[in-house]
This record gives sequence, C-alpha cells and structure tokens, in this order.
Amino acid sequence: MQTATVFNVQKFSLNDGPGIRTVVFLKGCPLRCQWCANPESQRREPELEWERASCVGCGHCVDLCAGAGERVTGGRRHVDLHGVDACSEAAARAVAECPGHALSVVGRTRDVEGLLALCLQDKPFYEDSGGGVTLSGGEALLWPDFCVEFLGRLREEGIDSCLETEAYVPQGAFARVAPLVDHLLVDMKHWDAAAHRAGTGGGNELPLANLNWAVGAGRDVLVRTPVVPGFNADIEDARQMARLLRGLGLDQVQLLPFHNLGESKYALLERPYALAGKTNLHEEDLVEYARAYADEGVRAFF
Repeated sequence: MQTATVFNVQKFSLNDGPGIRTVVFLKGCPLRCQWCANPESQRREPELEWERASCVGCGHCVDLCAGAGERVTGGRRHVDLHGVDACSEAAARAVAECPGHALSVVGRTRDVEGLLALCLQDKPFYEDSGGGVTLSGGEALLWPDFCVEFLGRLREEGIDSCLETEAYVPQGAFARVAPLVDHLLVDMKHWDAAAHRAGTGGGNELPLANLNWAVGAGRDVLVRTPVVPGFNADIEDARQMARLLRGLGLDQVQLLPFHNLGESKYALLERPYALAGKTNLHEEDLVEYARAYADEGVRAFF
C-alpha cells in the first residue's frame, strides 16, 4: 500500500474544485515561490515548528536534541529547527515534554486506505453538492505512485476527484496521473520563462508542456494565476498570459490576488519571508487587469 507525507486534511472546502470537497495536502514542492502561503508544504519530510509566544526559553529541547544546535530568538533559547530530524525519537520527546507546548511536528506519513476512510466520512456531502476529494500540496505529483493508487480507490467509490498542481513535474508523471482525475486546476504563474524562474526557482517550460498535453488530451482544465505585485501584476503581464492561454486553446482563467496570510508560518519554521511588507491585493484592485484578459478573449474571474 502506498504512503505519502500529508501535512493537512481540510474538510468542507468550497474553493478547491466543484462542490463541497475534502482537500488532502501532500508535502513536497519542486519550486520555491517567493509568495508561497504554505512554506510547510515545501519539504517532503516532516518538520518541527516552533511558536515563539508559547516558548518559555528553558532549553529543554536543546538538551534532548543533542547535536542539533540551538538558537536564541526574542530571548528564548530553543533547538535549531533546521538541525533536527523531526521523525527522530529525540524530536518526539522534545515535542511531548515542551512545558509551553511550543514545538509541534508538521507532516505525517499516511497510507491510502486510512485517507480514503477519512474522506468517505463526508461522501453524502459530496453527493449532495457535486463535490469530492482534491489532491493538493505542495505538489501532489511528487508522489505519483500514491496518487495513482489513491485516485483509483476514489474512482472505485464513485467519488469525484480533482488535482491542484503547478505541473512542474516530469511529463511522464503528469501523463500518468492526470487521466485519473476528473478536474485539473493548473497554476500558471508567469508567461515569461525567465521571470517565472526568478520568482519560483524554475522556468515555465515544463508546466506549459504538461498543460498543453492536458488540453490536447481533452481533460477538464482550469488555469489559475496568482497575481503578485512586482512579479506578474502589470497589465502587460495580463495581456501576455491571455495570449498564451488562447494559443493553448483556453478561454478562461481564475485570478488569485496576492495575500500575505501565510507570513506567520515562516516564523514557525524560522525561515525568512521574501515578500514581507507587501500589500495584499483584492478583487477591486484587479478590475483593469481582468479587463486586459477580456480584451484578448479570455474570461478572468476570481
């Protein structure tokens, strides 16, 4: 039975495919988008998180995790999160024995049948709403064997499936999994390869190739684009992306205005946030931006 590292299971979601859905978030991502709202999704393995406000600074976790190193943040002495194996016995003790409950582990190994049982609890809601189960991440396609088995079991149960992906994975993996899902939500972050690489750590050639395959294969595809200040929020970016989508035979896009709601998660992982201080965008800020899509024959919605 296949397993994967899961960092969240969100029930009753209304924003990750049609109807009421359960979203299964798998850990691991090949890109490092500067605006990523879920930094805990980036690494495949479980990780320790540390909440400064709850820490009493006793250093007990440092003593337990010998050799991992230590840090002092805001006057509070604690173990260096980046030197700890979160799956180790020492880390488990540090979490269990922390007097302020400041430490926790994000991510755990789950198997297909256990996740399926959890999702089946809400099957009546899927049936009433036209919903189902969505695989997300991170990048779920970093776990292709797990995806194939899990999606196959969903299909046996008659449950609608959806995949949220940035499609930055080998074409073989994409073509293996994509036919097994009912809906594909594909993030296209920038029309220009160099700009895409600067903002995410990888070019857009692979996502474009996989998106082109999905459209050609007749899959149900919706492109979604995060609109990020200083990255792709200019009107010309909207025009160029619209032309790219039209060239692929697509005529609609969902715009995702930038928000910094995930900034606090970087503090939990003790990582820097590249876009600290950037102002959130709202739908009303993107009226002209959406109109630029419409002028090129692509319907942009939120």
